[in-house]
Amino acid sequence: MSVATTSFEQRALNQSEILNEATHAFDEKQFVVFYQPQYNYSTNRLVSCEALVRWIHPLYGMQSPGDFIPVFEQFQYITQLDLYVFEEICRFIQSCLQQQQPVVPISFNVSRHDVYCSTFIEQIEKIRKHYDIPVSYLRVEITESSAMGNNFCLNQFVRALHAIGYIVEMDDFGSGYSSLNVLKDLEVDIIKLDMIFFKGEIDERGGIIISSMVRMANWLGTPVIAEGVETIEQADYLKSIGCVYIQGYLYSKPICQKDYLDLLCQQKLGHLKPEMKLSKHLNAENFWSPSSLETIMFNNFVGGASIIAYDSIKETIETLRVNEKYLKELGMNMSEQDIILKKSDMSFDDKNKAIYLDAIKQAIATNEDVSCQTWRRVHSKCCGEDMLFIKSTMHKIGQAQHIYMLYVIIHNITYDQQLFHALEDSEKKFRMASEQANIYAWEYEIETKIMRPCLRCIRDLHLPKVVENYPEPVIESGLFPADYADFYRDWMKQLEQGVSSLEAIIPLTKDRIPFHVRYTLERDENGQPYKAYGSATQVVQE
Repeated sequence: MSVATTSFEQRALNQSEILNEATHAFDEKQFVVFYQPQYNYSTNRLVSCEALVRWIHPLYGMQSPGDFIPVFEQFQYITQLDLYVFEEICRFIQSCLQQQQPVVPISFNVSRHDVYCSTFIEQIEKIRKHYDIPVSYLRVEITESSAMGNNFCLNQFVRALHAIGYIVEMDDFGSGYSSLNVLKDLEVDIIKLDMIFFKGEIDERGGIIISSMVRMANWLGTPVIAEGVETIEQADYLKSIGCVYIQGYLYSKPICQKDYLDLLCQQKLGHLKPEMKLSKHLNAENFWSPSSLETIMFNNFVGGASIIAYDSIKETIETLRVNEKYLKELGMNMSEQDIILKKSDMSFDDKNKAIYLDAIKQAIATNEDVSCQTWRRVHSKCCGEDMLFIKSTMHKIGQAQHIYMLYVIIHNITYDQQLFHALEDSEKKFRMASEQANIYAWEYEIETKIMRPCLRCIRDLHLPKVVENYPEPVIESGLFPADYADFYRDWMKQLEQGVSSLEAIIPLTKDRIPFHVRYTLERDENGQPYKAYGSATQVVQE
């Protein structure tokens, strides 16, 4: 078959034509792999991608996968196509590795026919080993429908892949009738939410379903990728309920290999901000809709805010959503996952828990705003552990039997209290606070050169909450003596180059007080230097 050099006569092939053209299409490599990137929305970093096949016919142009894939499945061409795509992926990864170009994991789709093919795994392993591709760069996507009728066979298939080292994803989760049963039986590593949830507006019912699915997956320790994300409101909503991995037109449509490689090499990462509008009216149900004015207000205007669920029988509290200002109000460099999954902000002693629960009960009983002030023990990876005095103002916005939903606005009023006076009743707490008085901690974003200091740094060293172009402003302030400035700049370069840890005794402040300064490096999903956590402990001289 000759390849047309003129414009296509664009039209879809019918079933008979698809079958007649299939052999030629394989021989002439008319099937082309496109790549759709997947991002961590919290960091705007490209973390992985999905490989998608396209048929570019030399005469009739692009053929929709929705047209030819079902025909290939019906007439036993689908395994040949899946192996073809897999080899194209391996060839691409090999080229990237040989040319020292960046590589992230690529997921490829397998059909239920592949699951039942006794030699399929053997065939992909033969291809992978031929191209000498580490298995860590490849992820297998199975669909929920693959499990219909024969869970045992699919289980065996997944276990065989795991034994080799493949990561297994469940695609289109939620599209079938047995999602929970499949998830219970299959030990998949990643869940992909079906894009059907993101078509049109997400109403309160859809929001509740998505939130529950994400929380369920998080309880299982399984990352969730939401596909089909098209708007900032959807992405902000997903982030607020603990799902930060997204795939969809918000970042990129599926693109050809050349464009995808350019994206990787140039690191064209999106930085998006939503348009914001203000409304005087709040509707509780609309907090589950990512495009509602209530959600836009929640994310952008109201200050530090969260939505919590209170079980009046068990007397338990669960955080369902938080906005970014909530994290900033705490001032401990925490993430949404720290709050929603690890409950790092809800550690009360008995006395303060009773105060908080009483406020919740009053808000439920009166349908009015109720405020309380409580001490909380808060822990973060960057800043360690600290006691914060938080004012919480709460209002009931929903009820389902004995479960109540409350909207909570917080203010960090720790500075308004005399910390050590408030802790005198507890010798243990007093001793802990005293021991930590000369320890300072901070977080440093390597790519942006932004440093976020802990509360003690802000209080004692008079640093702003965010230091840009670190460490230059701190050096200029005199915190680092001039003769140690270049030494410290060199440390930042070493962290950028991937040094895992650094430590030394450095004189700090104009009085040249010796401190033991340490750094620990954190890497992103691709193994690249991402953040560094620093601390300085005063050296006690005898």
